[in-house]
Amino acid sequence: MQNDSHSKTVGYLLWIFGFTGSHRFYYGKQLTGTLWFFTLGLLGVGWLVDAFLIPSMDREADQKYQEGHLDYSISWLLLTFLGVFGIHRFYMGKILSGIVYLLTGGFFFVGILYDFWTLNEQINEIHRMSPNRAQA
Repeated sequence: MQNDSHSKTVGYLLWIFGFTGSHRFYYGKQLTGTLWFFTLGLLGVGWLVDAFLIPSMDREADQKYQEGHLDYSISWLLLTFLGVFGIHRFYMGKILSGIVYLLTGGFFFVGILYDFWTLNEQINEIHRMSPNRAQA
């Protein structure tokens, strides 16, 4: 059975906001996600090209990240749209840091940037350590 940790549908939804690099972060491409963030998707050109690259980015993420009880797509949607409130952290079971994010605006936005860089790895680590992890 093939691993399907990430979703093309969510990738394209995040691509709509692609000038922020969110779809690239979602697929585990932190460096280019940061570049897209600071250059508005390479002034829109890279953003348009990515519409055609999402299927391959999705396949790469599916091979790299392990499925489990936490859904990557839900986590990323919560981070992208409600990260300032720490909702994604509550979803992952990180209650204390969720409260900190809630009271500090995503730890003054620095925490949100940190999570854009590390969310896939955080979830992957939770899946690896979980005794109830899904078997591929």
